[in-house]
Amino acid sequence: MATNIVVIGMGYVGIPMAALLADVDDFYVTGIQRRSHRSAWKIDWLNNGKNPYEGEEPGLDELIERVVKAGKFKVTDNYDDVSAADFILIDVQTPVDDEKVPRYASLKEVSKKIAKHIKKGATVIVESTVAPGTTDNIVQSILEEESGLQRGSDFYLVFSFERVMPGKLIEYITDFPRVIGGGCEEANEKGKFLYGKVVKKELQGTDTLTAELTKCIENAYRDVNIAFANEMALLCEDFNRNVFEIITLINHRHDRMMHYPGSGVGGHCLTKDPWLLLYGFNKYTERINESKMKIIPDSRKLNDYMPYHMIELMENVFRDSHQLVDNIKITLLGVSYKANTDDTRNTPTENIVKILKARYHSHNIVYVAHDPYVKKRDYSLTDLTSDFNEAVDKADVLLFTTNHSVYYDIDLDDLKKRVNTPIIIDGRNIFDKKTVEDKGFTYRKVGEGAKKPV
Repeated sequence: MATNIVVIGMGYVGIPMAALLADVDDFYVTGIQRRSHRSAWKIDWLNNGKNPYEGEEPGLDELIERVVKAGKFKVTDNYDDVSAADFILIDVQTPVDDEKVPRYASLKEVSKKIAKHIKKGATVIVESTVAPGTTDNIVQSILEEESGLQRGSDFYLVFSFERVMPGKLIEYITDFPRVIGGGCEEANEKGKFLYGKVVKKELQGTDTLTAELTKCIENAYRDVNIAFANEMALLCEDFNRNVFEIITLINHRHDRMMHYPGSGVGGHCLTKDPWLLLYGFNKYTERINESKMKIIPDSRKLNDYMPYHMIELMENVFRDSHQLVDNIKITLLGVSYKANTDDTRNTPTENIVKILKARYHSHNIVYVAHDPYVKKRDYSLTDLTSDFNEAVDKADVLLFTTNHSVYYDIDLDDLKKRVNTPIIIDGRNIFDKKTVEDKGFTYRKVGEGAKKPV
């Protein structure tokens, strides 16, 4: 018997999940994507069996082509297929605004549209990350009020969060354990049936709120650990030592795994999920321990500071050489937030450019960005090129903000000839300090002192 599935939101989560499910015998999947000026092209692209992402995504090209050719996967902008759906997955973005409050406009809109079409016995699964308490207090309320149906008797509602990462979209769905948080045992069994068809690891059943907390705390934990690494990087710069050497020495112990510092934390998750956690805490608890909530906001503040620090390193070079940050060309190497992907969401490069333009708005600076994966439709802050030589020619400073693999193979001798001023600011530990300086570059790196060690 065929199982009909609708996946709402064709992004980094929805596309690989929809394609994997469509590859299951007797599963038929409809993807729903809003037709906006920025995303309408995705609908035709996917319906032609093409992967819309430019980065390295092992297996995704072949998977999408296969399920589309087999007639198992299609994409549309209307909700008609929800009426026949046995499972409805919500994979829309849930960002936070400048005040760190969740923007749930898409989540609420989608919930209302689902409610107008949902059939009895259907299972709705929220995969989008939300503040703890959101599934029960917002999604459930909308579904019940708009449909007249009751959760647990007429339909089932589950929160089961994604753990995907650009560059490993399929692997992180199939090869990671899956947490399934339903409102009742029947809901969890529905979730286990669906995910059991594509997930190779353990399916862990729990309640909805626990699942929401697990997702937010998991990402807050990583963000805090990165903040610690960034703080130690700043400390090691002042000690005039290399934090990356120290991390290697620490991690040589089998039960330690210190994170790496860098030019900033980007992506859709780590920059917002800690705020979602605190928002849910403030809204849905009595906040008995409110005064103790310090580590998460302090970590976010420190990680958001790192793009500023990249600029500080650049300014220190100009100051030491008695140069003005004026009438120069700044080249930014890497626009995506993660190596070898095209994901520009909350990329540190964006913050670096905005800070520079605000600080030096009248200083006749030419900005050029290079990225081998990102297309101009996804980045508009500066000129963008995929031609490395075009980007670096006549540059006065090179800011390496993403560790794309192509940057590790740069011919430094040729690069030295092309630039106007040989200055490298390394935000991703791409280069060896001695090697670069021996080639005649002035070099600064996040996490390493500028002077020669005594």
